Amino acid sequence: MSSISIIGTGNMARTIGARAVAGGNTVEVMGRDHDKAADLAKALGGGATTGEWGAVPAGDIVIVALLADNVVPVVAHYGDALAGKVIIDISNPFNATADGLTHREVTSIAQEAAKAAPASASVVKGFNTIFRHVLEQGRPDVFIAGDDAQAKAIVEAFITSLGLRPMDAGGLEMAHWLEGAGVLTMGLARHGVGGWNFALGVTELPA
Repeated sequence: MSSISIIGTGNMARTIGARAVAGGNTVEVMGRDHDKAADLAKALGGGATTGEWGAVPAGDIVIVALLADNVVPVVAHYGDALAGKVIIDISNPFNATADGLTHREVTSIAQEAAKAAPASASVVKGFNTIFRHVLEQGRPDVFIAGDDAQAKAIVEAFITSLGLRPMDAGGLEMAHWLEGAGVLTMGLARHGVGGWNFALGVTELPA
């Protein structure tokens, strides 16, 4: 099983943390508000601990469960504390109406976070195409993207421990398109599906 640090105390932090504990992983919670982080760790149970904001995370995998605007500044703030870590960015940089991305260039929050992270850290995009309640109750596919094959293998093993199926979309440049898939998910929820109880997935046909 994996050793996980979660930076953030919101709904996605709670949901991923709960699945991580249920999957037998070691979990640490880190938040600007130490009391909120401690409350979440207590709620998660399973021996979950609380780390100090900005300190070296205990986990080999660091999940940055923050709103998109906060991801890169927080990665930069942690700086060398993230050396050697596998960093998972789960954010969606939606515009105000969630029908487009905030960045106009072909980049992603994950790619910008990689620029801010120590050279020895590896950034992987993941979990951003899944609504929180679907992640909590269902068994959706988890799309990931990253440049480091070993880091992706570590993330895939973690995702598998959650009872979910990892799907590798390619290098970190694919994070831009995964963020676009987040926009697609919002469009489907509002139109074709007409609700929020679904997730994007892959159906494999027999060879």
